[in-house]
Amino acid sequence: MKLFGIIIFAAILALGAGIFARGLSTPTQPRVVALPEFSLADVSGKLHSISEWQGKIRVINFWATWCGPCLKEIPEFIELQNQYADKGLQFIGIAVDSPEAVQTYLNTININYPILVGDMPAISIAHQLGNHIDAVPFTVIVNPQGQIIHQHAGEFSKEQLLEVIKPLFN
Repeated sequence: MKLFGIIIFAAILALGAGIFARGLSTPTQPRVVALPEFSLADVSGKLHSISEWQGKIRVINFWATWCGPCLKEIPEFIELQNQYADKGLQFIGIAVDSPEAVQTYLNTININYPILVGDMPAISIAHQLGNHIDAVPFTVIVNPQGQIIHQHAGEFSKEQLLEVIKPLFN
């Protein structure tokens, strides 16, 4: 019976310490970091630097042709690119796929924003941008000052995206 009491006491102590530690580590403001410089080729092999779109609100979306949720997002991204391009919005798709698979998909849809292809290098860039769980789709939003202000693993609805980008419009 005495051992049971010691175990209960230790469990309560551990729980309290965990709650206290969690409270200490909760940030009061979202973490904002600078977008690192990187370059990837498009499907034709032309190299593009991410800085080509400096000064714009960049929505960088990592996707793949074999990813259902990725393909579901693309029509909404096309619509938002049309609607908000004049406000400085720039979508950039980064395919974690082969150039051949991406070209085959692009032949079926009229995407109005740049598509870069990276396969393994794209995975490495996604890790640099905060995708530590290898999720696709994975979307990063960068403000006009070049700071990553939002990261989203998984499908990103039009409504969720608008909540993040609308405050950035002038």
